[in-house]
Amino acid sequence: MKIINGGVCAAKGFKASGIHCGIRRNRQKRDLSLIVSETPASAAAVYTTNLVKGAPLTVTKQNISNGIAQAVICNSGNANTCNENGIEIAEKMCGLVQEHTGIPAGDVIVASTGVIGQPLDITPIANGMHELVSALGDNSGYAAEGIMTTDTVKKEIAVEFELGGKACRIGGIAKGSGMIHPNMATMLVFITSDVNISPEMLQKALSTDIADTFNMISIDGDTSTNDMVTVLANAQAGNARITDEGEDFKIFMKALNTVNVYLSRMIAGDGEGATKLLECKVSGARDAETAKTVAKSVICSSLTKAAMFGADANWGRVLCAIGYSGAQVDVGKISCAFSSKSGSITVCKNGAGVEFSEELAKKILLEKEIEILIELHDGGFDATAWGCDLTYDYVRINGDYRT
Repeated sequence: MKIINGGVCAAKGFKASGIHCGIRRNRQKRDLSLIVSETPASAAAVYTTNLVKGAPLTVTKQNISNGIAQAVICNSGNANTCNENGIEIAEKMCGLVQEHTGIPAGDVIVASTGVIGQPLDITPIANGMHELVSALGDNSGYAAEGIMTTDTVKKEIAVEFELGGKACRIGGIAKGSGMIHPNMATMLVFITSDVNISPEMLQKALSTDIADTFNMISIDGDTSTNDMVTVLANAQAGNARITDEGEDFKIFMKALNTVNVYLSRMIAGDGEGATKLLECKVSGARDAETAKTVAKSVICSSLTKAAMFGADANWGRVLCAIGYSGAQVDVGKISCAFSSKSGSITVCKNGAGVEFSEELAKKILLEKEIEILIELHDGGFDATAWGCDLTYDYVRINGDYRT
């Protein structure tokens, strides 16, 4: 398996585009994206657990209830959530795709992201459809830009691998910077593949993998109302159809995991106001759930995140987060270290502090990517979670987000 260029257009039979249609006031920012498969594709999705859900999620869930879709349309700048006519607008967006591409409205995944509770006018979307469809091509980057809100970088990746001697590809784009907290879904992710796989197995692959990828991210503890992860697989690679959990399914799962881990790290590192990517690795847990609970608790800790921003090796905050996580651990066995490209330093052993160089610790924590390494010495299970530091800019961005 190798990482390649192309994003959602790397897989055979997929095209994408992204334009500015006028939803966002800044004409320099794209606000409408489209991804299209040449043929109907197996479809799978996971949705936010927030009880307040955007209208597009309701429409998408209905549209892909048969496990088939052929296009994705997404606007940014307005979440289409808590709007009286939200369902109507989401359905009209699907209808516009049908009108301009011939793809049935019922085979369209629709998504929106941005401000909650603001009326969404269909007019700019309708007026922009001709340009959006005309621009379809090898434009994954433009589609990635069109779904961004407070993101500072576009997020895309593609991988190539083999199934039965056939070259296969999976590509993805994502948005996510704020309102991100575990309990899928917590961002927008659109994944494409040319693998021949049944809708049932595609859903199983996605639902299984998010538990260790997107569900292990936290930026700010807020679970979004709108976000989801979707996968389209159009079978154009020509591999034997995957219908069970055989070797080909395992290979597909590994490739999907590579894409999802990459996008998870990008989302975590681009948290609102963030200056550092935090990766918490927990090992030696008695079971998988304990490892995940500990990793999530540390990544979610505002005090730990603030300490990382200040490059302060305040390991007590890490132990504190483990202690209130609810996980059953033996505090007297816990060890903790901080690591980055500048080195690694142990700051705690057997639940107690050890002497360490504050100067080296500061140097390690000033890097852009930091690992928080926790050893529980209580078993053979591990887990990884991703997050970012908590900065002054997070408050600034969210203090005037709507206005």
